[in-house]
Amino acid sequence: MNHSFQDTGPCGTHGDGKLYVVDSINDLNKLNLCPAGSQHLFPLEEKAPGLGANSRNGSRSLFFVGLLIVLIVSLALVFFVIFLIIQTENKMEDVSRRLAAEGKDIADLKKINNMIMQRLNQLDSEQN
Repeated sequence: MNHSFQDTGPCGTHGDGKLYVVDSINDLNKLNLCPAGSQHLFPLEEKAPGLGANSRNGSRSLFFVGLLIVLIVSLALVFFVIFLIIQTENKMEDVSRRLAAEGKDIADLKKINNMIMQRLNQLDSEQN
């Protein structure tokens, strides 16, 4: 990204972009066309934004956003599991009630069967 002296203006402050200005300042410093103090026109954070305090805050905020998303998804899954447990419990109660009712029905049918068998035995014994 070497730019000539005419591309960026005197001492590299034309404003085509920070990256071009920084590269131009570095090139001009190598050619000794600008004074030595011009290399400090931009602070370190502006020269390399990925290395400054903003990137730490950005990565921390990104971490917290990711953590928040994970927590929300986990909470939703927990609520879904609780919902499924409650639904399963309700279905199990229904099944147990039905089984108990069918058990009573079976016991009643056995009693009726025994009464019929006794009556048939009585009728058979009376006919003999």
